[in-house]
Amino acid sequence: MKKLLLSSAVALASMSGAALAGGHGVSACLITKTDTNPFFVKMREGAAAKAEELGVELNTYAGKIDGDNETQVAAIETCIANGAKGILLTPSDPAAIAPVVEQARDQGILVIALDTPLDPIDAADMTFATDNYKAGQLIGQWARAQLGDAASEAKIGLLNINISQPTVGVLRNQGFLEGFGIDLGDPNKWGDETDPRIVGHDVSDGAADGGRKGMENLLASDPGINVVYTINEPAAAGAYEALKALGREDDVLIVSVDGGCPGVANVRDGVIGATSQQYPLLMASLGIEAIAKFAETGEKPAPTEGKNFYDTGVGLVTDQPVDGVESISVEEGLARCWG
Repeated sequence: MKKLLLSSAVALASMSGAALAGGHGVSACLITKTDTNPFFVKMREGAAAKAEELGVELNTYAGKIDGDNETQVAAIETCIANGAKGILLTPSDPAAIAPVVEQARDQGILVIALDTPLDPIDAADMTFATDNYKAGQLIGQWARAQLGDAASEAKIGLLNINISQPTVGVLRNQGFLEGFGIDLGDPNKWGDETDPRIVGHDVSDGAADGGRKGMENLLASDPGINVVYTINEPAAAGAYEALKALGREDDVLIVSVDGGCPGVANVRDGVIGATSQQYPLLMASLGIEAIAKFAETGEKPAPTEGKNFYDTGVGLVTDQPVDGVESISVEEGLARCWG
């Protein structure tokens, strides 16, 4: 089995100690969507550890719930008032947050979006993120290879996060469909595809209960669904419970994205066939390094070659590898997981 190398995730880590040692007297902010989601908890851990290492003063803020743009705006205003040198932000509303981000940048503050790009993406100085389209492609390619010739007659149900179609959700969904070999409509949204293999799209709010309800809705449309894409692993767990209630848990292939420890454990236990793992601790620690370097030299981070963001890597986690699709084992995924 091929090992997936996180090649683009190490470039910033090679910055010289001299360039990074000037963190003393530098303050930075980390603003996440919430402070309870394990993904953001791990992000905060990574930022805090790197800030301590480099002598950067770190202040952390979070929305009350996913989608709480107002609290995030207030946090950025506080960071501006307090003279922060850099802000790391996971935007709840990528478009609505852009005007206050512009205010921060006008004050000479480096703003780096983590995980979720702003809308437009260049509203931030840089984005450090998983290539979410690639994450979707990997699980789509894997699912198609698992089915073999039967992929041409698959019945696919897709569980997205919510109807507003946030950027990350669209990228994962459309990447999955393209990886599975399905022609896309407008790649900037989901739901306009015409391939008859798609039973339908539903929403999950990225939660187990939502995944169960969404799966029940899809099964009501066609109880013969045999491939399920989910926006994340909690939604996948909920979908599995809905399938289990009908005795179909063993004949439906579920794929997902995130790479949290509970999700990787579900791959090990056969609930999920494969998941694309992302690395929030790395995103945040590299973000703090970039702020420290900016404070020392004025240099802003550059995107990964050929992309408009800095790619922090993705790994397909499965113990059922297929030819032509790079993957890592569940054991490796558990060693790298979060939450």
